[in-house]
Amino acid sequence: MLEPSVIALSADKSKAELRVVPNTHGPVSAEDIHTLLTQPSFAMLFPIESAINKAMTEVNALCGQKPGDHELFFAIAERKDGSVNITVSDDKMQASMKITSAWGGKDMALPDILNMLKSKKIKMGLSKPKIMALMQRLSILPPGESCEGVIACGKAAINGENAVITRKVALARERLLQPQEREDGSVDMRNLGALITVKPNDLLMVKVPATLGTPGFNVHGDILQQVPGKDKPMEPGTGTSLHPKDPNKLIATLSGQPVENRKGMQVDDMLQIKDVDVRFGHVNFKGSILITGDVHEGMEVKASGDVTVMGFVDSASIEAHGDVIISKGVIGRLIKDQELSTSIKAQGQICAQFVQYSRLEAQGSILITKQLLHSHTTSGDSITVSDAQSRRGDIVGGTATAAKGIRAIAFGATAGTKTELFCAMHQGELKQQLKDLDDSIKGMVVAGLELEARLRKLPPKTEWQNDAGMIEQVKMMLDQKNQMAAERIKEEVEFTQHQSEVEGYFDNYFIKAEKHIFTNVEIHIGTAFNRTHREHGPCVVKNVNQEVSFDYSNR
Repeated sequence: MLEPSVIALSADKSKAELRVVPNTHGPVSAEDIHTLLTQPSFAMLFPIESAINKAMTEVNALCGQKPGDHELFFAIAERKDGSVNITVSDDKMQASMKITSAWGGKDMALPDILNMLKSKKIKMGLSKPKIMALMQRLSILPPGESCEGVIACGKAAINGENAVITRKVALARERLLQPQEREDGSVDMRNLGALITVKPNDLLMVKVPATLGTPGFNVHGDILQQVPGKDKPMEPGTGTSLHPKDPNKLIATLSGQPVENRKGMQVDDMLQIKDVDVRFGHVNFKGSILITGDVHEGMEVKASGDVTVMGFVDSASIEAHGDVIISKGVIGRLIKDQELSTSIKAQGQICAQFVQYSRLEAQGSILITKQLLHSHTTSGDSITVSDAQSRRGDIVGGTATAAKGIRAIAFGATAGTKTELFCAMHQGELKQQLKDLDDSIKGMVVAGLELEARLRKLPPKTEWQNDAGMIEQVKMMLDQKNQMAAERIKEEVEFTQHQSEVEGYFDNYFIKAEKHIFTNVEIHIGTAFNRTHREHGPCVVKNVNQEVSFDYSNR
C-alpha cells in the first residue's frame, strides 16, 4: 500500500500529483493508486485512467533496477466541470437532457443549460418544471453520475374532421330491405309499407361542417401544418332549400318523394302506374315513378328522380337520375354474343332481390339481396350481393365491375361457371391526378416567386402613392398574389387527400367472400390477376405488391 504522502494537490489545486520512487514504493497496483484517490482531498477529482496505468507500468518496470532510485511524477486525477448533453428525437418532437455532475469542478447552472438549448435551437415545448427537477437531482448526485429526462415536447398537428351529412328521412330503396311485419309476427314480403313522402318544412338533411384542425410544432419551433377536413357539398335540389336560419339544414319546400342525389336531396312529384306494358306505352317523367306492378318486355321507363318497381322487370329498359329500386326481380335474356335484353341505368343506386341476364350500370352502389346471375354489372362505388343476415347472396357468371369493392356470400358455382370480377381499377387515374396536382402546385410556387420579385422591384411607395394607375396595378398584383396563395392552399389540401387515397388504395378497395369462391372465377384487382383453380373458403382478396392475395384470417 502506498503512503498518503506520495500524493498531493498541484500548486493551482486543479490536479492530484503522484510522486514515487520505484525502488522505495514499488511495486504498485492500480488499486493502490485508486486507494490514494479516496482520501477526502482527492475524492472529488476525476481519475485519469491512462495516467494511472502508465504510472503502474513504469514504476513496476523500474522497481529493483538502478534507475529506480529516481523519483517519478504523474498527474493521476483532475478537476472536471459538469456537462450537459441535449438530444433531439429523429422526428424533432422531443428533446432530452442529460446532466453529468462535476468532478470537483463547476456544476452546470441554469444559464449554461439555457445557452445549450439556444445553441441546439430548442425553443418550443420546453418544460421549466422538468428542467428544474433535473437540476435538483443534480445537486445530490455523486461526482460523474448523470440524470436524464425529457425537457421539451412538440405538439402534433390535429387534422380537421371531414364534413358529415346525415339524412333525416328514409328513401325508397330502404323499403326493399324492410318488409312489413304482420300482426302474427310473420313478415309480408309483398308489403313494403307506406310510400315515403315529405311535406314543406320537413327536415331532410343535417350537415356538420368540416373543421380546419389546428397546426402543431416541433421542438425547434417549426410549424407542422394540419390537414383540413374535406368539405362535402349539400346543395338544394328541386323542391328543397337551405333552412333560412341554419345553412347546415336542408328542408323540403314541396310535398312529394325525397330523392337523394350526389350533392344533396330533391323532392320529386310522384307518378304512380300499375303496369308499364304496350297498352300504357313508354314512360318519360320529370320526377319519381312508382310502378305498383311490372315493367313488361320491350318497354322503356325514364325518370329525373327515383324509379320504384314493386313487381318484376322483364326484358325492359329503365333509366333514372336517382335510384332504381326493384322489389322483386330483374329478368333478362341473352340475345346474341354479349347483348342482353334488360338494361338498367341509375345515377344513384340500383337495388333488387335478384337479377339475371341483365346489364346494370350505377354511379352509386349496387345492392342485390339474393342472386346476380350471368349479368354485366358496373358500379362507380361498390357491389354487394347479400341478404341482411349475410346468409345468401351469389354472383354467378357474367362480369361484375366496381370502382371500390365487391362483397358477396359466394362467387361462381360448383360447376365452375366462368365469373369475372373487376375491382379497384382506377389507381392509375388517381396517380395521374396526383401528378397533375403536384405540377400545378409547383407552377403556382414559381408564379408566386415571380410575382414577389416584381413586387420587390417596385420603386419606393413615395414615388407612386399619388399615381392612380400605378396604385391600381399594385392592387391587382396583390390581389393576384392572395388569390394564388388561396388556390395553392386548396390544391395542397386536395393533394394530401389524394395522396392518402392512393397510398391506401388496395387496403380500402378489395373483394370479400363471406363463404365461397369457386373454381374458374377470374379476379382482377388493379393490374393483379388470378383465376381460381380450387375452392376458397371465407376470405378477403386484395392486391398486395401487384399480386392477388387471399387472406383467410377473418374467418
